[in-house]
Amino acid sequence: MSRTADWCQDSLHYVFDYETPKTLVIPHFGVGCVFRLTQLLVVLYVVGYVCVVQKAYQETDSVISSVTTKVKGFAFTNTSDMDPLFWDVADYVIPPQGDHSFFVLTNMVMTSKQMQTRCPELPGPSTTCVDDCDCTVGLSDPRGSGIQTGLCVNYSSTVQTCEVLSWCPLEIDTKLPERALLAAAENFTVLIKNSITYPKFKFHRRNILPHINSSYLKRCEFSHSTDPDCPIFRLKHIVSEAGEDFQDVALKGGVIGIIIDWSCDLDFWAGKCYPKYSFHRLDDKHPVRNVAPGYNFRFAKYYKTPDGEDTRTLIKAYGIRFDVIVFGTAGKFGIVPTIVNLGAALSFLSLVPMVCDWFMLTCTKKRDLYSRHKITHLSDDAEAESMSMGTTYGTQ
Repeated sequence: MSRTADWCQDSLHYVFDYETPKTLVIPHFGVGCVFRLTQLLVVLYVVGYVCVVQKAYQETDSVISSVTTKVKGFAFTNTSDMDPLFWDVADYVIPPQGDHSFFVLTNMVMTSKQMQTRCPELPGPSTTCVDDCDCTVGLSDPRGSGIQTGLCVNYSSTVQTCEVLSWCPLEIDTKLPERALLAAAENFTVLIKNSITYPKFKFHRRNILPHINSSYLKRCEFSHSTDPDCPIFRLKHIVSEAGEDFQDVALKGGVIGIIIDWSCDLDFWAGKCYPKYSFHRLDDKHPVRNVAPGYNFRFAKYYKTPDGEDTRTLIKAYGIRFDVIVFGTAGKFGIVPTIVNLGAALSFLSLVPMVCDWFMLTCTKKRDLYSRHKITHLSDDAEAESMSMGTTYGTQ
């Protein structure tokens, strides 16, 4: 019964005893240094990192953007493979309008006067033959050029291949010019019009800034050092800023990213919000893993002969695709995140005494003395003893 009573009494003390903080002034230089240093670290973290670097007192919003582009420039080509040609924007920008991107033709393989008829397949491991038995009627190989007719015909005086139904003559895309056909494209320019909004803050802005007028647009050209506000870019400069040589990229094509950063601080004391441009090559250009390099696609131009037959010119187009990538986050002072982070800062400061108590009760020489004075248990007997001591002192 006695053990049960003691257990019940201990449980009651645990539940109903009241603990109150006690101020204990300790003249100890080491403990004082730990206390102030820990407070300083907390303040530096809250002010320096949370407020200045992270700007956690701000509400944030992500950018919504629209982009349109307009390319300008002319070129003239005169090669042995084709007639002299004058090129303008309608010829080399394909398609005329893209979604946040535009493509500029720089090189090509052209196969003219193709008609739907029968012709020998291009030589290859699966297309060379000795007789008709080596060819299958109706066979359509996705890697081939057409549908086999089942006949083995002469491709040349020494080679026989299976005959196919296709657009003939077949394209031979291995004869790529050693120099880009439209090497002059490096001097073309592009006007990029970018409008952004931060809907939470009802903030709208264009990359054509308020001080820009029509006469300025006619003579300006973007440069990080001399004209960072101009929205007109020379293609050679874009590729160069991406760390590439325009003529090398133009030969087999590539993908270049035009990055527009609209990260803004919208507080009235922070200054104005301007776009920041950077340029990067986006497709893989590995010196070893260079299978299927560059960027290309095919399209055709269709005609009718005087006899009414369909004919076409097939073009395998190589060029540079420019992707305009817009991103950004805006921040503005908000009372809710400010209160939340202020509460977090006060919580961190409330942990400082715990660190100092641990240091005082663990690492100092007088830790036993500090421990006795740090925690005091009061009871009725202690109160009576304290009162009797007070009466004695009064009698004396």
